Amino acid sequence: MNLKKLRALALQTTILAAILTFALAQSVLSKAERISESMEPALVHTDQSSAAQAKLDALLAKTGRRPNIVWFVIDDMGYGDPGSFGGGAAVGAATPNMDRLAQDGLKLTSTYSQATCTPTRSAILTGRLPVRTGLTRPILAGDTIAKNPWADEISLPKLLGEVGYKTVLSGKWHVGEAEGMRPHDVGFHEFYGYYGAQKEITQYIYKERYPDLVLNPERLAMLEKTGSSVSLVHGFKGGETSEVQKVKSKEDMAEGDRLLKEFSVKKIKELAAGDAPFFLEHSFMKVHADNFASKEFEGKSASKYPYKDAVVEVDAYIGEIVRALDEAGELENTFIFVTSDNGPQLDSWPDGGYTPFRGAKGSAWEGGVRVPGIAYWKGVITPGRESDDLFDLMDLFNTSLHLAGIGSKVPTDRYIDGIDQTSFLLTDNGQSNREKVYIWNEQNLMSMRMYEYKIHLKVVQEQAQWLNIDMTTVSDVGLAPWLFNLYIDPKEQYPVGHRMNAWLASMAAEMKGHAATFKKYPPKNIGLGQ
Repeated sequence: MNLKKLRALALQTTILAAILTFALAQSVLSKAERISESMEPALVHTDQSSAAQAKLDALLAKTGRRPNIVWFVIDDMGYGDPGSFGGGAAVGAATPNMDRLAQDGLKLTSTYSQATCTPTRSAILTGRLPVRTGLTRPILAGDTIAKNPWADEISLPKLLGEVGYKTVLSGKWHVGEAEGMRPHDVGFHEFYGYYGAQKEITQYIYKERYPDLVLNPERLAMLEKTGSSVSLVHGFKGGETSEVQKVKSKEDMAEGDRLLKEFSVKKIKELAAGDAPFFLEHSFMKVHADNFASKEFEGKSASKYPYKDAVVEVDAYIGEIVRALDEAGELENTFIFVTSDNGPQLDSWPDGGYTPFRGAKGSAWEGGVRVPGIAYWKGVITPGRESDDLFDLMDLFNTSLHLAGIGSKVPTDRYIDGIDQTSFLLTDNGQSNREKVYIWNEQNLMSMRMYEYKIHLKVVQEQAQWLNIDMTTVSDVGLAPWLFNLYIDPKEQYPVGHRMNAWLASMAAEMKGHAATFKKYPPKNIGLGQ
């Protein structure tokens, strides 16, 4: 090799070393290991990884195929709504089916979402923070997006479909309804559901809440010009997309989740009759405002309020879908995960859920991003487990790929924020492989959870009680980051910082290391804006 080539190689090595040193920097507090500059560092538990893999290998040998994957994503359900998380009958809406799954599986008490729905729904399907994909907030009627964020993203259903999985989304999407952004355009084989949230549909018809719109033909016509769908849609990958039912009344919307449940039950029977494993994301419309009780469930909650009736309805449907899996002989070969896409929307109170934490949907406080998490797998996940170790909903991306036998397919040409949590979920007394959760709100890096600590660089401050979206300000913190110990202060009311904690500087260093990843892998701007 000549001198010129040696110098060029030396320069490349120096540059790479500098990049890695900058991007991989960690504090003395960190035990996580980074195996790739494009992947989030993870805690390594060699023995539990081997034990989990042995379970999967034994199941594959027994069944001859990879496991099914079923997610239940509830819209805007609060941490304190399910009985197993302190709610249920105690707050006027019993949830026996979710409670049973938690009791017979693994209850995760430190599960984290994004602050709002579109960011979470994109993150779980890409394993990437919304600030990286550009999907930083809900897409609303009238929004104009500069480019399709899905054009260069790699979705979980796409990867699963490539190895023989049948992939289905039943329910709410809310990650784009233009051609090229629909579920059946980005990897799902089939979509049966609604493109937007309930409120995005009912604002056309709910005159009691939106009289200045519904009773004003001129303004209603303006809204209709945005072209936002108000229909139940059925679409197929590479095939036809049809309108099943246009929502013309509150009664139509009230029965929406029943229709989705009936579709999922029927689809499970159909898929179980085939030879291929399947991925079903059942994404409820409820309990996002506006909630109208289905005929079967009106007044069925002890509370009698529409929101609480909706919680009871959602819980009942989870029970029916799980029963369908059982009756089809698929329950022992199906990984089930139950969660919410963010904290409760208190702006619509009393049409909103409950959280014991500070803040709600739209904020980086625990109430906005800490959600119920239940992992259930009959015969694989030992019943009665509970863990407060960290789990980010983005981890479902990496974990699902591992379960499908294609963990090596995790993309390496972009930064992946998800972590493979297979060993944590499947192993008795398993420990999380995640050390930190980074919390963003749109383009702002707000806070980080590490161990029992939470550090804030910016905070969302309410200017009126429970108006966590409509009347808030985002503020920088003062002279130092605000550091809370969530074990002694779960409501994040009293920073411990310099007075009671030695880790302020170390945790700040971890956040700097995270910020450094955006130098090598810059965020996308799709024109969504604030």
